[in-house]
Amino acid sequence: MIHEILNRAAEERPAGVALKYKRGGAWHTIPFSELCARAWKVSEIVTQLGVKAGDRVAIVRENSPEWYELYYGIMGVGAIAVPVDAKLREMEIAHIFHDCGVSVAFCSKKKSEVFMGLDERLPELRSVVVLDCGDAPLAGNQQDYEILKQNVSVAPQAEARAFGRFEQTDDAPASFLYTSGTTGRPKGAVLTHRNFLVNVASVAEAIQIHTTDNFMLVLPLHHSFAFTTMLLLPIYAQCQVSLVESLKTINSDMEATAPTALLAVPLLLEKMLTRIMAGIDSNRLAKLMYRCGLGKVVGKKVKQGLGGSLRLIISGGAPISPKTLRTWNQLGFNIVEGYGITETAPVLTLNPLDAPRVGTIGRPISGVQIKILEPNSEGVGEIIAHGENIMQGYYNNPEETEKVLKDGWYHTGDLGYFDEKDYIVISGRKKSLIVNREGKNIYPEEVERQVLKSEYVLECLVLGYRESGEDTGERVGLIVVPNQDVFNAMEDQSRERLSDQNIEDFVRTDVRKQLAELSDYKRPRKIQFRFEEFDKTTTQKVKRYLYAIDTSTR
Repeated sequence: MIHEILNRAAEERPAGVALKYKRGGAWHTIPFSELCARAWKVSEIVTQLGVKAGDRVAIVRENSPEWYELYYGIMGVGAIAVPVDAKLREMEIAHIFHDCGVSVAFCSKKKSEVFMGLDERLPELRSVVVLDCGDAPLAGNQQDYEILKQNVSVAPQAEARAFGRFEQTDDAPASFLYTSGTTGRPKGAVLTHRNFLVNVASVAEAIQIHTTDNFMLVLPLHHSFAFTTMLLLPIYAQCQVSLVESLKTINSDMEATAPTALLAVPLLLEKMLTRIMAGIDSNRLAKLMYRCGLGKVVGKKVKQGLGGSLRLIISGGAPISPKTLRTWNQLGFNIVEGYGITETAPVLTLNPLDAPRVGTIGRPISGVQIKILEPNSEGVGEIIAHGENIMQGYYNNPEETEKVLKDGWYHTGDLGYFDEKDYIVISGRKKSLIVNREGKNIYPEEVERQVLKSEYVLECLVLGYRESGEDTGERVGLIVVPNQDVFNAMEDQSRERLSDQNIEDFVRTDVRKQLAELSDYKRPRKIQFRFEEFDKTTTQKVKRYLYAIDTSTR
C-alpha cells in the first residue's frame, strides 16, 4: 500500500530530508519523521470529516510541501485521492467532482472562491478544507486546515490512530487521475496502489536512484508524470525532493539546493537551454570553446550554476526535439527521453542511461510489455502496452474503457515501430490528440464542442500546428465555418449586407466568449475561417487530414 512507503521511510531514515522548500524568503526542510507525523494528522482530519475507505477526496492546490502530507494522509485511511489541476475553471472542476462523487476537497485560499457556488450543484461535497487562509473569513462548508490540525494534535500519536487502520489490498483504487476524453468530457483513470508501486519500482531501477539523490520538483503534482516520479518515487527511494519557488527562479533554486535529478517537460528544458546558450554566446572564450568541440568543458561551469550535482535530466510528457537533446549532451549533461500515459501510471519506456538513442523513446521498463499492433510494411502500427501498471479502467465509463483496454492490453492511440536496436520510435498519433510543449493534452473534440455552442458557427475543426522554427509540441488552432443562415437572417432584418470581414469579426467575438469557459491552454491561438462546409466521409465525419492551420497568417 502506498502509505506504507512513507511509514517505512520514517522508520528507516527518520532524520533524512524528505522535502526542502522556500517560504518567507528562507529555505526550510521537513525530515521523513515529521512528514509522516503530518500525514497521520491528515488521516485524523479526514476521518473526523466522515471520510471512509473508498471515499473520494480531492486535492485542488498548486505545488507545496502540504501536497505530500495531504496525499499520504488520504492514502492512510484507504480513501481515493483525486488530484485536480488548480488552473481548471469552475465548470471543469464541477464535472470532475460530480463524476466521481468527491466528498471532501483540500484547496488553497485563492481557489476557495470557486467552491462557494458549488454547494447546491454538488450535494456530495460535504466539506472544503482551505489551506493558507490566515484570518480570512470562510463561507458555507469551508473549514480552516490549521484549526483542524490543532484539534487533532494528540490523536495521531495514539495506537488507535486512523492512519493505516483500514484493511485493503494492493488492487484497491488509490487515485483517479482525470484526463480529457475524446467526447470532450474528462475521464477518471482508476489507478490502484499496485499500478503505482510497480511503476515506481521499475523507474527506480531504470534510473538507479539512491538515498543521496535530490529531485527538483518543477512540474505540477496533478500531472501524472510528476505525480509518480516526484510524489511517490522519492518517498519510495527515501531521498530528497526540493521544490522550486517558481518557474522564474529555477536557476537560483537549483544553485541553492544542488539537485541531482531534474524531471521536466520539453518546453522547460528548451527555455533553460536557450538561457544557457545565450550566456555562452555572450562570452567570446566560451563561445569559441563550444564551437571547437569543448562543450563539456564549458558545461562544467554551467553545471556549477545549477548546483553542481546534476547527474540526470529526464524529459517526458511530450516529444522533445533531438536538437535539444544533443545540445544538452554536448554540454556534458546526461539527458534521456521517456514515454508514458496517464492510464499506465504513467511510465512505459525510458532510454537506458548508459546507451540512449536520440530520436527514440527508449525501451520498455521492467514489467512492461510493448507490442506494435497491425504493423504496416514499414513496421509502423499502434503502440499497445501490458503490465501491472495498467489502469483498471475509466471510472463510471465502461464504453470508453472498452475502447482502450482489450484483453489486458492498453491501446495508446500512438503510432510507432521498433528500430534495428529494439528502441521504440513514435511516428505519429492514431488519435487527434494535441500535445502542447508543456506536455498538456488537448482533445480537439472538447474544444469543438465548446465552439459549437455559438449559434453563429455551423462547423468547426480544431487542429494542432507549429510556428516556423518549432519542432516540438503543438499549438491549438481553429477553423470555423460561419452559419450563413443566421447571417442571412440578420441581413434581411437590417437590410444591410455584411461583408466577409464583418461576419468574421462577429463570429470571432462570440467564439472567444464561448471559449472563456475552457482553461487557457485549451484555447485556440489562431482562429481562421472558410465559407464552405468541410469535406466529409459517407458517414458524415470530417476528413481532418485534408485541413491544416495556415501559419503564414496572424
